[in-house]
Amino acid sequence: MFMALIPLFDENMAVKAYSIFTQKDNFFLDPMMLGTRQNDGATTVEGLELIEKMGMETLSEDKEIFVPMSSISVFSDVEEQCSAPHQRIVFLIDNTIPPVDMYVNRLAELKKKGYRLAVQKLSVQDFENYREILKLADYVFLNNRKIAIDKAKVYFGKLYPKIKLCAGGIESMEIFEALKQAGGYQFYEGSFYRVPVTRGEHEVAPLKSNYIELLNMVNSSDFELTAAADVIGRDTALTISLLKMVNRMTVNSGITTIRHAAAMLGQKELKKWINTAVVNELYSDKPSEITRLSLLRAKFAEYLAPVFEMNAKADELFLMGLFSVLDVIMEKPMEEALQMVRVAGDVSEVLIKGTGKLAPVFDLMKQYETANWQEVSRQLLLEKKDAAPVNEAYVKALSWYKKLF
Repeated sequence: MFMALIPLFDENMAVKAYSIFTQKDNFFLDPMMLGTRQNDGATTVEGLELIEKMGMETLSEDKEIFVPMSSISVFSDVEEQCSAPHQRIVFLIDNTIPPVDMYVNRLAELKKKGYRLAVQKLSVQDFENYREILKLADYVFLNNRKIAIDKAKVYFGKLYPKIKLCAGGIESMEIFEALKQAGGYQFYEGSFYRVPVTRGEHEVAPLKSNYIELLNMVNSSDFELTAAADVIGRDTALTISLLKMVNRMTVNSGITTIRHAAAMLGQKELKKWINTAVVNELYSDKPSEITRLSLLRAKFAEYLAPVFEMNAKADELFLMGLFSVLDVIMEKPMEEALQMVRVAGDVSEVLIKGTGKLAPVFDLMKQYETANWQEVSRQLLLEKKDAAPVNEAYVKALSWYKKLF
């Protein structure tokens, strides 16, 4: 089974919820599995099974999670499938669920149990027919390209004053800023947060320059432990983080110096820790989801190494994922951003040109995280790879991230 988490932002670019999208099988091996999976049976809602298996904290921390339902699975025993608090589950339905009594009554039952409800993919012409369902809804996703927010605010404010409006499919920061300026939306969803905004020539902040110096050092061919330890010592946050981590790993070690801690980790592990910790600090003035995306990509790509028979490239795959949004962070073209941290070779080629030995993993990673299951299925078929280990790699990456923080 494939699964991916899609963030929902507020106007301050803070993540307030996640949507979980799943697919049971490879689309090209079983085309009926695509989309709403109308033949998935009435016994399960796949998103709920994953929540129960992995836990709300791993998937969405303390945030709501939107779970799609089909016209069949809406009748399943949801309480039996998932013991998570009802108020944190938002069932997401669309226009494949008709606004007839049978469905309206079922949705009303779920609402009485404390679950929340969101509706998507309705056209303006559908609003009148779906009025009984909209009366139950807590959220409605609107196509911002087809529905004017000023008219939507008046319409929903008058007829459904408690419903919260959500904008989906936002592809750029310019669109996000325009929608935010217009007001009216509670949540914003789309790829806009990871699209780079190049601001031309500008100075890098002094603190970021220190981090870049450290990244340059650890990614160079003559990387030395003691020199890296001395640079870490200039930053209080990194120093405390390193000492805490190494002390957790050892028993009665009495580690008190940065050089000792660096020696205890060893060059390979110190390099990976520095890249991870420094990126976390480097991204601190950006939306937290950017940090999460960078780290998840890094570990997901590393875990995909054996799937693609690239075990020897695992460290490079980790770095590829970690720096895949460096252009967003540095607000510079990717080639220039990578030159600042001295990343070259296969990692540089795939991040700048999208080609090279690492490209199959890079392409799959990007399609997977957006729940583009048709393209994921196509790529796996071409590469002759099974779906199960790919999903396992993603799940392991989520668990790793949860433990990291």
